[in-house]
Amino acid sequence: MKKFILGTAMALVMSTAAHAETVGVSMAKFDDNFLTVLRNGMTDYAKTLSGVTLQVEDAQNDVSKQQSQIQNFIASKVDAIIVNPVDTDATTAMSKLAADAGIPLVYVNREPVNVDTLPDNQAFVASNELESGTLETKEICRILGGKGKAVVIMGELSNQAARMRTQDIHDVIKTDECKGLEIVEEQTANWDRTQGADLMTNWLSSGIEFDAVISNNDEMAIGAIQALKAAGKDMSKVVVGGVDATQDALAAMQAGDLDVTVFQDAAGQGKGSLDAALKLAKGEKIEKKVYIPFQLVTPANVKDFVTKN
Repeated sequence: MKKFILGTAMALVMSTAAHAETVGVSMAKFDDNFLTVLRNGMTDYAKTLSGVTLQVEDAQNDVSKQQSQIQNFIASKVDAIIVNPVDTDATTAMSKLAADAGIPLVYVNREPVNVDTLPDNQAFVASNELESGTLETKEICRILGGKGKAVVIMGELSNQAARMRTQDIHDVIKTDECKGLEIVEEQTANWDRTQGADLMTNWLSSGIEFDAVISNNDEMAIGAIQALKAAGKDMSKVVVGGVDATQDALAAMQAGDLDVTVFQDAAGQGKGSLDAALKLAKGEKIEKKVYIPFQLVTPANVKDFVTKN
């Protein structure tokens, strides 16, 4: 009987060991509200899984540091790698490193430049950026009645999301319904709240007139709002939009300062990327692109999203 129990226990230990998996995670930066929610979604989900260990690193917005982290993951023989790229134009080299080592790799949130040529054991999990800037700009256009002047605050131009969201804005303005909108200024604030505030302060100091602020993300939109309010502007006369539906953005909307945002399921992307990495580590086939839908958020439905991000 003792031998049977001992044998069963050993089998369970061996089974658990066989299914234990370590996933290396390189995040572009920890000091970012949206990416923090994404990272927490991933780590919280990992805690519910038996035998899954995450090794999470902060690339501190440094491409070379991120590449070194991937090399260290490979040297440590992790079972899979998840990357939130600092620079989406640098992903081809990262893909090659992982592919040469035979380790599955999943990009999350920021679309890699080589997304259409990823190796067999690599994938991309995010939301479709064709929806984000489009939903945001169409709603701003609707509020303005199809005409007015707008300033555009772009994210880091090394990121595909910033380029795509900005292109979405231009594409919407080309439509018959919104061709009365005019972009009077368009500059980057690198996804950052403080830089968004500084950029808006400069525009106001230059005497630029506008009816709307179309921002690539909520952080820059909030910075713009702070600068507008500091300058004594009436927020009821300026339409401000962002993307991500972060908790700070939803609070700004409930306060009457932010008019439009687009919910991007950060926690869902974190969970989805880990699911994809674990499936690839087990040799399972998955879709190359896994998209989680965006959703428009306005003052009319903001309460539905308060607990989501």
